[in-house]
Amino acid sequence: MPSATVMDCLRGRVALVTGGGSGIGLGVARSLAREGCRVVIAGRDEAKLRQAAEADRDSGEMLVCPCDVTDRERVQRLVEETVAMAGPPEIVVNSAGINVTRRAMAVLDPADFDRMVAVNLTGLFNVLHAVLPGMRARGDGLIVSIASIAGKRALPLAGPGYCGSKFGAAGLAATVGLEERSHGIRITSIHPGEVDTPILDRRPEPVSPERRRVMVHPEDIAACVLMLAKLPRHVVVPELVITPTYQPYA
Repeated sequence: MPSATVMDCLRGRVALVTGGGSGIGLGVARSLAREGCRVVIAGRDEAKLRQAAEADRDSGEMLVCPCDVTDRERVQRLVEETVAMAGPPEIVVNSAGINVTRRAMAVLDPADFDRMVAVNLTGLFNVLHAVLPGMRARGDGLIVSIASIAGKRALPLAGPGYCGSKFGAAGLAATVGLEERSHGIRITSIHPGEVDTPILDRRPEPVSPERRRVMVHPEDIAACVLMLAKLPRHVVVPELVITPTYQPYA
């Protein structure tokens, strides 16, 4: 049997999850709440956030704070509001991310490219910039960036805008992680393969229910986040790759 210390190691800790209204972010938020964390979920759609929080009241408390990660000043206020509502964020999961349907270079709208970079890359920078000062002051913190294997390998299906922004996010997280280790801050990029989330609705070709069933699911990635959060503070996992068994990765 696990000891009570192991079982309760996350109880009462404060977690902030961006992109928390659906998909991977919501799956992670639910799992953290069930472990006893005080969870703040952030995203652009306040109604979706409140619906998610209300639906999961039996699993644990999830507080709502609308925020667009592309708005640097708003992200700073998000952290301040998280401190006011729940306390200083000890676990931060950046799950905000987008792709578009017309994603091949020949048809990619420059405005869509800019938006992907703003959300997938600059959004991560904005979150890091806002949460790191408090973590440095406390000498502790865990930041998890939900990246993609499209940020490790060029995938034509993902498109150059998505791949480029995710490659950038991977490099950003890795470099900041090296800088912040001496301050007790651990940064991990999780690189999923195909995941059954609403972003699949942006695929150029529809994805069948049969295909979705064998993909990675949000709760699978949530299990990875819980594992990272329960590790002792003197170790760090810089990168973690998770794919469905049918998807090659080497």
